[in-house]
Amino acid sequence: MRLPVDVMVPGVRGLFLTSALLLGAATTAEAQSATGVRIDPAWLRADAVSKTAEFKLVGGLTELNGGMNFNGFSRGALVLTVPQGWNVVLHFKNQDPNLPHSVEIIPDGAAVPGGPVPPAFEHATSGRVDQGFSAGQGTDVRFVAGKAGAFLIFCAVPGHGAAGMWIRLAVSPSADKPSLATAPER
Repeated sequence: MRLPVDVMVPGVRGLFLTSALLLGAATTAEAQSATGVRIDPAWLRADAVSKTAEFKLVGGLTELNGGMNFNGFSRGALVLTVPQGWNVVLHFKNQDPNLPHSVEIIPDGAAVPGGPVPPAFEHATSGRVDQGFSAGQGTDVRFVAGKAGAFLIFCAVPGHGAAGMWIRLAVSPSADKPSLATAPER
């Protein structure tokens, strides 16, 4: 698959990404969840020099799960993997016209909490975790993925995470670049 030199990010006027920044485009462009939602390679870009992974995170992108999804995925069906020690920037925007949403990075556990819990990393929260952001609103969430392990990118508005509004974050001590992949829902 040959990529163009510049690719316009759908829904973001005036933002172009150089094809060198698109990671795994040939493989992830074909990846999709069991519900038919495809990974858009423009969601993720990386800068190896500054060790920064930037991820476009959209709440309520589709009607899947009643709008309680990130980028059209719920219940862990999308996995963002970042190398341990990298800076992570989540460019969060709520697109759901009916429900407010927030973002918090939390440890992965046996049960998904019903609301906010302390974040797994310092600054790994959108703020307004209880009330969320209305349609069209959002914020950048910036943190350092300082410890390896399994985490959730979780909507902390009470009841949303428990209803399946979460995807996975894997912080890997052996990965050399960020990536996106699908996984079975949990």
